Amino acid sequence: MEQLLHFAWKHKLFPLSTLKTIDGETMEVIDPGMENNHSGPDFFNAKIKINNVLWVGNVEIHEKSSYWYSHAHHLDPAYANVILHVVEKADTDITRYDSTDNIPQFILSCPDEVKRKYHLLRRTDTYPACYAIIRQLPKIIIHSWMTALQAERFDQKAKSISNRLQLCNGNWEQVLFITLARNFGFGLNNETFEAWARRINLAAVGKHKDDIQQVEAIFFGMAGLLGQQINDSYYQLLQKEFHYLNHKFCFEPPLQGELWKLLRIRPQAFPHTKVAQLAYLYQHQEALFSKIMEAKDVETTKSLLQTSVSPYWKNHYMFGKETKTSEKKLSENSLNLLLINTVIPFLLAYGKHKGNEDLCYRASAFLEKLKPEDNYITRQWERFGIHADNAADSQALIQLRKEYCDKRDCLRCRIGYQYLKEWKGQ
Repeated sequence: MEQLLHFAWKHKLFPLSTLKTIDGETMEVIDPGMENNHSGPDFFNAKIKINNVLWVGNVEIHEKSSYWYSHAHHLDPAYANVILHVVEKADTDITRYDSTDNIPQFILSCPDEVKRKYHLLRRTDTYPACYAIIRQLPKIIIHSWMTALQAERFDQKAKSISNRLQLCNGNWEQVLFITLARNFGFGLNNETFEAWARRINLAAVGKHKDDIQQVEAIFFGMAGLLGQQINDSYYQLLQKEFHYLNHKFCFEPPLQGELWKLLRIRPQAFPHTKVAQLAYLYQHQEALFSKIMEAKDVETTKSLLQTSVSPYWKNHYMFGKETKTSEKKLSENSLNLLLINTVIPFLLAYGKHKGNEDLCYRASAFLEKLKPEDNYITRQWERFGIHADNAADSQALIQLRKEYCDKRDCLRCRIGYQYLKEWKGQ
């Protein structure tokens, strides 16, 4: 398996005997290079001595030499600087793009014990598959891996914001609304909330901020939740308002109302309630993006995001469906999640965009001050001895579960590395 060859090369799991190319030349791997997870050679800037001559360049890895040709690397200038071809089976000589000279090749077999433990990780139904080694690991290994996972997770979140920014022509306020709306879905309706938010014309909303009914008409109308015939006076009022505003502003076609997931949801979490909360927030807050970027502490930021609902929604969870009267304010846990998934990634994304280190530092400080998330993922890791002290830790554990454990990507995981290379258990 090529993935195991990558692992063996990256971690220099070589035979104890003198290394030689397939042509019998002595070889020393000074630096296996930097792993490349994108297009091009598998490792960049490797340093290898062949017959005491130092070569610096790229390394490509295949199960068989002939894959060099079947993948057309000999026709690709991106592979012109390959200095070594690492293979499990050498079945042909190979040449690079700009030369007829043969590229040196090295036969590498992954150690049998590593193969055995890797296949064990892939087959087990226990989560996490490497549970047996976790309590044996030095704390410094766990801590350094969690620090890297946290950075990786928030880098992904910041990139998502940057991608939305391109689609919104650099409008940070619009991107904040889309991201905030997505995270108001709190899991189940995230994609639908984002699709809805992309349709909202915030400029039109801003012109009617003095009237909560008109803001709600835009929000519910664009959510596709005003397209039925319901015997409810407030519903009918919003229908009329939306018809008028749609004619005035020529909105995009509304979302299909059938896209909203409603089964097994508490009334407090119904999309109607969340849309009403967002309408109330954007009717009462102006220039929310700027205010969030200026907020210096967690509590001030939470106060900016705290919202309620208009009188109708205090005792309704759907149109025509009454419930116990409440303010329907966001819980402390919901506010924490909005900071983790919206505010902190925005501080990082905008900080990087503007070269403002203070914003990036504030993002890290917010994470460390927030309580860790309490969910099935953090509880599972807790069982095996990894405790989350704050939101930075819980986000790292979520990243570990979703990007490594769920994908069985043990070869890129530092705990997986310790299991495959060091663990002596059975």
